[in-house]
Amino acid sequence: MEDTMRVSERIYEEVKKLPEPLQAEVLDFVQYVASRMQRESTSDNELTAASLSLSLAMRGMEDEETPSYFPQDLRETFQ
Repeated sequence: MEDTMRVSERIYEEVKKLPEPLQAEVLDFVQYVASRMQRESTSDNELTAASLSLSLAMRGMEDEETPSYFPQDLRETFQ
């Protein structure tokens, strides 16, 4: 955490030296990075939820035999 504080303090000191329009650009960039991080976190959570849903849906099927299908089992064929 101490390293993070030092980095944020350094960023603050450097940004203070910039003219206001450039400070606004830096703020836009920081907000963009934060929103990207949040989107990635949300995507990871959704992926985890989807994986969990699939594993729960498939629970108990591990010991089932895999059915064998043959061409005559098909109702329609496409060529």
